[in-house]
Amino acid sequence: MTITRRTLALAGGSAAVALALPARSQALAGKLVVYTSQPEKDASQTAVGFKTLHPGVEVEIFRSGTTEVMGKLAAEFAAGQPRPDILFIADSVSMEALKRDIRLEVHAAAKVDGFDSQAYDKDRTYFGTKLITTGIAYNKAAKLAPVSWSDLMQPELKGQISMPSPLYSGAAAITLGVIAKRTDLGWKFFEALKSNETIAVRGNGAVLRSVAIGEKPYGILVDFMAFNAKAQGSPVEFVAPKEGLTAVTEPVAILKTAQNKPAARAFIDYLLSDEGQKLALSQGYLAARTAVGRPAWLPAGQTLPLMPMDIESVLATTEADKKRFADMFGSA
Repeated sequence: MTITRRTLALAGGSAAVALALPARSQALAGKLVVYTSQPEKDASQTAVGFKTLHPGVEVEIFRSGTTEVMGKLAAEFAAGQPRPDILFIADSVSMEALKRDIRLEVHAAAKVDGFDSQAYDKDRTYFGTKLITTGIAYNKAAKLAPVSWSDLMQPELKGQISMPSPLYSGAAAITLGVIAKRTDLGWKFFEALKSNETIAVRGNGAVLRSVAIGEKPYGILVDFMAFNAKAQGSPVEFVAPKEGLTAVTEPVAILKTAQNKPAARAFIDYLLSDEGQKLALSQGYLAARTAVGRPAWLPAGQTLPLMPMDIESVLATTEADKKRFADMFGSA
C-alpha cells in the first residue's frame, strides 16, 4: 500500500517576507489537512507553493490512490470523525458522489474566469485544476504501433499489455466507466483484454516502467507520464486513439466538516490562480486555465481529442463496474 502522511513546513520564513504579504495572508493560521491522490512530489510542491503565500498554515498531507483515499474517508465518515479540510483527487465522479451526499462545502467566491465551464461544478462545490488524459503507450521496439483502442484487442498482443487498476486509480476508474458504456467498445473491450492476459497493476507508474523496459510493451497510461519519460530518453510513445482519450480534471473540494475553512478556501484559490496553474504546467500537466500556456511535451497546434463523458451516468454504475472488473482481473 503506497500511503504517505507527512507534515510539510517551510524552513525559516523571514519577518521581511511576512511583512510583504497581504494582511489576509498573514491572518491565516492553524493546520490544513489535505487528502490527495497526487504523486508525492507534486503534493509536496503544491504545499510549498501554498505556504509561500500563507506561511502561518501548517499543511498535513495524506497521500494514496484515489480509491484508497476515498475508502479511508468513508471509514472516517462512518465513525463520525472525518479529518480532511481539503480533498484533492483524480476524478470528478467521486466528487459528484460526495456532492450528492451533501458532503462538500460551496466556495461561491472561487475565481473561475478562463476555465471551461465543464472543468468545475456549476454549484461550485469542486473545481478541476488540470486535465489528465489516458491513452495508449507503447515501447518503440514493439511490432505494432496502435492507433485505436480496439488494437489492444488483437490476439497477437497476448501477454504484452498492462493497465492501471480502476480499483486503485481514479483516472483508470474513469477510463473503465467511459469505455464500458461505448457501443463500439463496451465490456467486450475488457473481455478481450482479459483474453489477451492483460495485467492490472496498482498505478500508472508501474505501467510506465513495464512499457519502458519492454516487459509489457503496451500499456494504458496517462499522457504526461509517457511524454515526460520520452523527453528524458525513454523509448516510449503515446497514442491518442482515434476513438478519443478519456480524461480527469483532478478536482479539489472543501469538506463541509472542514476544521479550517478559511485556509481551505485559500488553498483552492491558490490552485485556481495563475501561480497555481503555472505550477501544474511546470509539473508537466495540461493546465485547466489554458491561458497560462501549454506543457513542453505538447506540440504547438496539437490537440488531444477527448471522449464525451456523462459524469452522472458513470457515477450511477461505478461500483458495479469496479466489481465486474475485479471479478475479471482480480485485485491489483
